[in-house]
Amino acid sequence: MQSHLVPLLTEQILSASRGCALSLLFTVIFWSSVSRAITDDYLIELQQIAQLAEYIGVDYSEAVKDGRVIDVGEYQEMVEFSGIIIKKASLIVERSENFQTVAYQAESLRSAIEKKQQPNAVQDLAAALRHTVLALAPLSSLPSALVRTAKSKTIFENSCATCHGMAGRGDGFMAEKLDPSPTDFTNKARALNRSVLGLYDAVANGIEGTAMPSFPQLSEQEKWSLAFYVGGIAFHSSEQFQPQVPPVVSLEQLVNYSPSQLAKGLPTNQKKAIERLRANPNQLFAANKSPLAVTRERLEAALKAYHSGDYDMAHNLAVSAYLDGFELIETNLDARNQTLRKSIENTLIRLRRVISQPENEAELEIVMSDAFDQLNQAEKLLAETTLSSGTLFSVSLVILLREGLEALLVIIALITVLRRTHRQDALMYVHLGWIAALLAGGATWLAAQSLISISGASREVMEGVAAMLAAIVLFYVGIWMHNKSDAAQWQAYIQQHINTKLQSGTLWGLAALAFVAVYREVFETVLFYQSLLTQAVDTQYLYIAGGFLLGTVILFALAWVLIKYSIKLPIARFFTTTTYLLLALSFVLMGKAISALQEAAVISISSMPVNFSIEWIGVNSTWQGVLAQTSIILAFVILNLRARFMRHNKQEAT
Repeated sequence: MQSHLVPLLTEQILSASRGCALSLLFTVIFWSSVSRAITDDYLIELQQIAQLAEYIGVDYSEAVKDGRVIDVGEYQEMVEFSGIIIKKASLIVERSENFQTVAYQAESLRSAIEKKQQPNAVQDLAAALRHTVLALAPLSSLPSALVRTAKSKTIFENSCATCHGMAGRGDGFMAEKLDPSPTDFTNKARALNRSVLGLYDAVANGIEGTAMPSFPQLSEQEKWSLAFYVGGIAFHSSEQFQPQVPPVVSLEQLVNYSPSQLAKGLPTNQKKAIERLRANPNQLFAANKSPLAVTRERLEAALKAYHSGDYDMAHNLAVSAYLDGFELIETNLDARNQTLRKSIENTLIRLRRVISQPENEAELEIVMSDAFDQLNQAEKLLAETTLSSGTLFSVSLVILLREGLEALLVIIALITVLRRTHRQDALMYVHLGWIAALLAGGATWLAAQSLISISGASREVMEGVAAMLAAIVLFYVGIWMHNKSDAAQWQAYIQQHINTKLQSGTLWGLAALAFVAVYREVFETVLFYQSLLTQAVDTQYLYIAGGFLLGTVILFALAWVLIKYSIKLPIARFFTTTTYLLLALSFVLMGKAISALQEAAVISISSMPVNFSIEWIGVNSTWQGVLAQTSIILAFVILNLRARFMRHNKQEAT
């Protein structure tokens, strides 16, 4: 009889999980759009202003000399570009008074051009304008690696050579027809005043007022690789000097500023080192930046944004300091000093609150000082003590068990319910869901490494939304199972639904729920392992792999035990046991959802008078998290009492 059963459970999973998947998709898309909308309107304008300012700084010397115009066409281009900059600057000022400096510097630049001032004066004004823009704009999303030089050369030859020539001399067969002429990338004097960021913007967005088009067909990694390639052509002769020496500038500095700007005040050997990096930047990509270094850079940028009056940007950078930096080494720091880890976490959360308001400058200085002091302690601790092989093994094991257990329990609950109702045909869809989640997690990570940049905020929003929706679905399913734990009610339910058939949509709903439950855990796990690998030497990788393999074996063994013994339980006991398991998972996931959304600054943080944290059940000392988890318990109690009351009334009626 049960073989023809279509439990209401699967029907509810259909609606709940389909809603879960769709809600997750639209929520992530919506949030990404909203978060981008906060900055994209003016970010594009700022990028174009920086690009045009750099263009003027590079080409003005070919238009004016000793106060007179030496190339009329080139000079008219300078005047035109300065006018475009002023127009774009006025649009930015209309949005926020924080950009008044940009408008003022744009007017000063145009005035200098109209007065035909000396090239060095115009170059200084253009550089100052560009520096202001870079300070106001969010940090550029940089690639983690470039494509091979041979591939970059091929991209250049296929996309750029018709104008710029096969060797980049600006002598392509279309060059004579273009005004202004294509850039000669072999001209070292020009290259010294061009930044990689300016070249990237030209590749990504084109250059207004010229024949330079954009290249949307290229991936982000290919765009950056092409920018680095053309930016290094003029410096290839410098590549052979002292090849493996510590970089004198960071990747961000090499990208954002021209070699001449970076070289100011430096000795000759360091100037040559900058040129070598432009010719061969792979050294900077080979050395992954420490998460603590990222945290420190974001905090410094946040402080600059605060002093410039852009409090929203300051807050966003403070959030990024935690999510894109410190969070990635929390597990490693825990292995050495858990108290310090918690202290840094609390300080960074406090900093986010303080930096959002203009009247908190004195308090901000204190909190920022505390943050840097604590980060220095963490950096010193991580530098002085190397994780032992045994510790790496243990941390690797704990990461997998901690992140994998929640997903495993959800999948096991679905599998056992289907087997108890003799719906083995639906098992394939559950397996399809979690296997797809594993593949999607790996693919997402690879894409994030090579093609796109997934910010910590976007990651936390995705994880938080997925956890919250999964918690709601699991709570609903748990309530349903609790109401069916009575044997008589179960038999009545079977008779009632004996002729109902499991539809294809329901099956895909099961797959969606399995996917959502596993995907968030997989992605977070990969991030933690990536961070762990940066703390190990090559000879210790086997210990990390050993911890991972042991964790995998334990999870599979646990799955086998749970499936075997849950099948043997009487139906009433099985439903009762599964009910409380699902409710416990819902409780944990709701707590983690609130924490993730708080970390992403989607939900505010209201700290409780007493500071506490029980991470394994997702409990933290914030009113939002405690109230959300308490609501799970209260809702279960209320619904349980309501069900008992209705059963009692029904019995009395019969």
